[in-house]
Amino acid sequence: MSAKACGRRCAVMSLVLAAASGALFGGGLLISGMTQPAKVVGFLDVTGVWDPSLAFVIGGAVVAYAVVFRLARRRSDPWFDVAFHLPTRNDIDISLIAGAALFGIGWGLGGLCPGPGLVAAASGSLPALVFVASMIVGMLAHNRTARV
Repeated sequence: MSAKACGRRCAVMSLVLAAASGALFGGGLLISGMTQPAKVVGFLDVTGVWDPSLAFVIGGAVVAYAVVFRLARRRSDPWFDVAFHLPTRNDIDISLIAGAALFGIGWGLGGLCPGPGLVAAASGSLPALVFVASMIVGMLAHNRTARV
């Protein structure tokens, strides 16, 4: 049954699945220690006391994504939407490079990126709350200055 045919039921199921996926993702971040900036910094500190455990977390995520993506690509349409929403651009431009560099610098300095930052902020951690507030300010600034 296509999403057009099931209407409100599909919209509700889509939200329920999104919430369940978010909870599973957040739980995985907690269990893996990704919400602890010291663990991330320990992974990035290859000249000091290196903690390789994050490589296994990243590897597991890549393998899980690859399997599910491959299964999803076999379908002609998603279960709870009218179409798959995949990126259409495949070029590399200066904004992509600058954004990736800023992300990496911020991740290395702060030990958090958006997903783990949101999970850590939910615990009331002051550094995580500051991180999320700064992230929101950055997103708003980008939206005001971006050429669309």
